[in-house]
Amino acid sequence: MFDEMTVQCFLKNQLQLYPEKVAETYEEAENFLEECMAVVVDSVKEVWDFFVEEGIDVEGADEEEILEADEVFEIGDGRYLIVEG
Repeated sequence: MFDEMTVQCFLKNQLQLYPEKVAETYEEAENFLEECMAVVVDSVKEVWDFFVEEGIDVEGADEEEILEADEVFEIGDGRYLIVEG
């Protein structure tokens, strides 16, 4: 379900969301993302829309603040991984 770039991004940056690693290997990271129903979106607008749909208060927030949320991981190719903590 998640491509290699997405899983590697999470594996490398998981400590931005969790106080300790939840995955040590690629397979563990992939399984964790599937279990917590992480989402990959294609743009900042889709990150914003996801937050609104989930009922997360974004009123008064700007794009930079949304992207700095611990749950949002920039994959590096214009996509974003959202992992609910």
